[in-house]
Amino acid sequence: MTSFTRSALVALAAGVFGASAGAQAAPTQQGSSTAWTIDPNHTSAHFAVRHMLVSTVRGDFDKVSGTIQWDGKDVRSISAQVTIDAASVDTHVERRDDDLRSANFFDVAKYPTITFVSTKAEPGEAGHFNLTGNLTMHGVTREVVLDVEGPMPPISQGAMRRTGVSATTKIDRRDFGLLYNRVVEGAAVVGDEITITIDLEAVRRGG
Repeated sequence: MTSFTRSALVALAAGVFGASAGAQAAPTQQGSSTAWTIDPNHTSAHFAVRHMLVSTVRGDFDKVSGTIQWDGKDVRSISAQVTIDAASVDTHVERRDDDLRSANFFDVAKYPTITFVSTKAEPGEAGHFNLTGNLTMHGVTREVVLDVEGPMPPISQGAMRRTGVSATTKIDRRDFGLLYNRVVEGAAVVGDEITITIDLEAVRRGG
């Protein structure tokens, strides 16, 4: 086993830079809300974890998809369904990434996706809202609350409208059955608390 220095997720937030997005599906209507499609070229989930109590190491999930429902006005109308490809984990160390994909941690052969389905959105501090939902990872579902900055005022790019959010939360990896660890000189190699940040951009067609 390699020295695991990163673990955890993802699921909602804002990234406006990078490669062009390509074609996007037209929105559907659900009541007064419009479906926004997550733009995978401008969306990623990041995680950070303590390593041996001396440093913080970081990683990403590069493949994120899903839809956001929002009426364009009230954050309480927001709902989200997000899917992360667990095999897309990337800590920039190949051996560590292979270990994370193995049965030691995410076991992607058995649990290929990480999902988040929101259940409630509530206004928070200025420019923020709280998004409560069910996070399913490694075959375990737990309720989490995301502190979300945004949504950003939509802007137009050709026929598309774009908005973004940036979300953060913390989880205990043990709550999701991610129990593997080693101890070196009295210090756990992998911390239990995972900080998650999700940068998400969403698009819809039309005005």
